[in-house]
Amino acid sequence: MQLSEQEIIRREKLGKLRALGINPYPANLFPVNHTSKQIKDAFEEGKKVVVAGRLMSVRDQGKASFAELQDSEGRIQAYFNRDVICEGEDKTLYNTVFKKLTDLGDFIGIEGELFTTQVGAKCIRVSNFTFLSKTLRPLPLPKTDDEGHVFDAFTDPELRYRMRYVDLVVNPQVKEVFMKRTKLFTAMRTFFNDAGYMEVETPVLQSIPGGAAARPFITHHNSLDIPLYMRIANELYLKRLIVGGFDGVYEFSKNFRNEGMDRTHNPEFTAMEIYVAYKDYNWMMNMTENLLEYCALQVNGTTETTFGEHKVNFKAPYARVTMTDAIKQFTGFDITGKTEAELFEAAKGMGIEVNETMGKGKLIDEIFGEKCEGNFIQPTFITDYPKEMSPLCKSHRDNPELTERFELMVCGKEIANAYSELNDPIDQRERFEAQMLLAEKGDDEANGIIDEDFLRALEYGMPPTSGLGIGMDRLIMFLTNNPSIQEVLFFPQMRPEKKAIQIELEAEEKLIVELLQNHENTMELSELKIRAALSGKKWDKAMKTLAQHGLTSVSVNGESKVVVLKD
Repeated sequence: MQLSEQEIIRREKLGKLRALGINPYPANLFPVNHTSKQIKDAFEEGKKVVVAGRLMSVRDQGKASFAELQDSEGRIQAYFNRDVICEGEDKTLYNTVFKKLTDLGDFIGIEGELFTTQVGAKCIRVSNFTFLSKTLRPLPLPKTDDEGHVFDAFTDPELRYRMRYVDLVVNPQVKEVFMKRTKLFTAMRTFFNDAGYMEVETPVLQSIPGGAAARPFITHHNSLDIPLYMRIANELYLKRLIVGGFDGVYEFSKNFRNEGMDRTHNPEFTAMEIYVAYKDYNWMMNMTENLLEYCALQVNGTTETTFGEHKVNFKAPYARVTMTDAIKQFTGFDITGKTEAELFEAAKGMGIEVNETMGKGKLIDEIFGEKCEGNFIQPTFITDYPKEMSPLCKSHRDNPELTERFELMVCGKEIANAYSELNDPIDQRERFEAQMLLAEKGDDEANGIIDEDFLRALEYGMPPTSGLGIGMDRLIMFLTNNPSIQEVLFFPQMRPEKKAIQIELEAEEKLIVELLQNHENTMELSELKIRAALSGKKWDKAMKTLAQHGLTSVSVNGESKVVVLKD
C-alpha cells in the first residue's frame, strides 16, 4: 500500500500515542451528556458538560488554543488552556498529546464548563480531554481565503458518492438532505397510520418478477435449486393481502431493476405502494394530493419548493389532464382508435426512435414521454391511459379502450402511478397473455411469465381496490432541489474502483502525484501548477503523461479547473 506523507506522519503519531500509554481506540464508554445543538439551544454560563466529536479546526495561541468540535448536530467551540488541562508540572497532555499528536479529523471527548468569549461566542472551557479515535487519513477540509474564495472543496461527484462518509463530514448540507429524507418517510407513515392502514413486508426474492414492466436481476437459490428474481415491484403481493381481508396495506419497498442508470434512475431504488379496498382512482387522486401536501409541509414547513429553475407548489388540488388530450395538445395527433401500424408511423414521423418489438402501449408511452412529459411542471395528474399500457389496471367505466389510471407529473418527471385495480381474473389472464406475446416479440421489459398463483388469488375474489405507487427517491429530489438521484441515496450504485497499476514515473510526475495525494487527490489546476513550480515544458509533459496513463483527469468546477488523481 502506497502511503502519502501525511498518512505516514499520522501512523507515526499513532505509535507515539501508544508509547505514552494512550489507547488511540479505547473500548470503554465515553459519557456524553450534551450535543452541540443542545448546548447552543439551552446555553447556561458555568454549566458542566461532556461532549464528543471530530476536531475540525485549531487556532494555536501558544499556551492556549481555540478549537472546533463537530458532532452529529453541528459544531461547538472549545478552549484548551495548558494550565487548566495540566494543573501540575507535567504539561504532556497539552504540549505533546494535544498540540503535537492530535490531528484534524480525530475523535476526542471533552469535559468542561460553558462560558462566553470576549467576542460573544458560546464556548466550552476544557478541563480534560480523551482520545476516542485516531484518523489515519487527512480530511479534505475546504479552506476560505480573506476574500471568501473556497479552496480544496470536496466537490467531485464520483469521489463524494464513493466516499459518502467523507462527504457527510466535510459538506454539512449533504446531511440535511438525508435528514429530510427520513422526515418524508416518517410523514408518510404518519399519514397512512392515522388513516388506519397497515404497514407490511413482502418478499424481495420472488419466483416470478411481477407488478411492473422491467428487466429483473436474476439469482439462484442453491437449496431449492431454482432461479429467483429480485423484486421489481411489490404490487401483486400487496393485492394478495387485500384478497386476504385487509382493507388497506402499504409498504416501503426496495426494488431492483436491471436497467440503465442516469440522473433519475438507480438500479436499486425505494418505492412506496399502498392498496385500499372499496376505492377507485378518483378517490386515490384526492388522497395523493392531500398526502403530498402534508408531506411537503412536514419536510420543508411549506408546500412551495424550488427545483432547478422552477418554483413548484404541492398544495392541493392538482390539475387533471387525460393522456389522449395531452398528446393531442403537444403533437396534434389523436391516438384514439389508432392501430399499432398507425402509431408506429406517427411516432417515426415525430422523430421518435422506434423498432418492431414495440406494441401499441410502448409506442404511446414513447410519444408521451418524448413530446408531452416535459411540459408538465406543476403537479399534474395524467389520466385515462390506453389499455395496452396498463396490464394490471381496470378498464375505464366509460371507454373500454382506456384504463382507470393516473400518473402524477412534476417538472416533467413521473413521481406517482395509480390504478383502479383490475380484479376480474379472466380479464387479468388475457392481459398477462398479451404481455407474453410482447415478450416473445422481443420486448425485454414485458413479463413473459404468467403468475398463476396471483390469478388463483383473484379467483377467490378481490374487492374493488385502488393502488398507488410513489418513487420515494424521486420525490425527495424535488423536495430538496437535487437534480440527481445519486444526491439523495447514501450509497448510489457505482463501478468498482480500478486497481492501481504500477507505472514508472519521472521526478516531475511523482511531484504532481504527491501534491495531489497530500490534498486528498484533488486540487485546482492553477494552484497545482503554482505548487509544482515546474517549467512550462516539464509541466505540460508531466500532465500529458499522467493523463495518458489514466492517473489524472481534469474537470470544470464553476469557473475553475480541478485536477483529480484517480485510483
